[in-house]
Amino acid sequence: MADERPSSWTASDVPDVAGRVAVITGANTGIGFETARILAQRGARVVLACRSVERGRQAAERIADSPAGAPEVVELDLGSLASVSRAAEQLRDSHPRIDLLINNAGVMDVPYGTTEDGFERHLATNHLGHFALTGLLLPQLVNVPSSRVVVVGSLVHTRGRIDFDDLAFTQDYKPSRGYARSKLANLLFAFELHRRLAAAGAETAALAAHPGVSATALDRYEPMWVRLVTGLLKPVVFQSAAMGALPTLRAATDPAAAGGAYYGPDGRKGFKGHPVLVAAADAAHDPQVAQRLWEESERLTGVSFLG
Repeated sequence: MADERPSSWTASDVPDVAGRVAVITGANTGIGFETARILAQRGARVVLACRSVERGRQAAERIADSPAGAPEVVELDLGSLASVSRAAEQLRDSHPRIDLLINNAGVMDVPYGTTEDGFERHLATNHLGHFALTGLLLPQLVNVPSSRVVVVGSLVHTRGRIDFDDLAFTQDYKPSRGYARSKLANLLFAFELHRRLAAAGAETAALAAHPGVSATALDRYEPMWVRLVTGLLKPVVFQSAAMGALPTLRAATDPAAAGGAYYGPDGRKGFKGHPVLVAAADAAHDPQVAQRLWEESERLTGVSFLG
């Protein structure tokens, strides 16, 4: 349920997380980097799971003076199930305990294409890769008190539609539709994961967040004219990546945040502002669609958990 009260929750409200291990995908830039930076400042042992190890190391150097030292960098290409498996194995070997898994990375409005596993790129990177990573790392989380999985969604999930007859999106593809569908899949996964974790009596909670309209590099696949217009509008319409990270940080660290919660900015239409509880579209809470998507995700990735 949406919480329409004004909020002043900021990065200074993130509690001490010293000793906690936080794995963040896509953490070398944008919202992921800001999330990593604040968690590191509050004492977390941060792992930047990035497609580019070099860019991950550059990001780690920028926050190397944190209390827990420089973040660890793990190579992770969410568009490759082989890469997801390797990253999960490396993380399991080095971290028998994980407190926070923040599924942040994503691509937006990319031209049609398929990954090495044959999946449409939005669905592969934004949903299936995170589904597989979560399943492979869940044993490191489920017995850890107050552990959390946070899935980062988007306002555009309201325009998404899951077509189980064409998950490869070979018909009528448009980049914006592919992105919206993948972000609806993110929320369906987050809320279904919450239901299954609660039914299993696990220590772990699953939550979701969205950053509103934030100035990040996600628009790099847009046509040049779109990026030029966006650049002109950013000072007025967009908020900073640091502000966009606040809903994720609140979902990950607020002691009062409960499993199944969804956080986003409190401003008009959810574009900007401080993080509060917000409402997802009814389609994101459809248990039958969520269950079928879960089963299809298990089949496509070969990763089964919480069955």
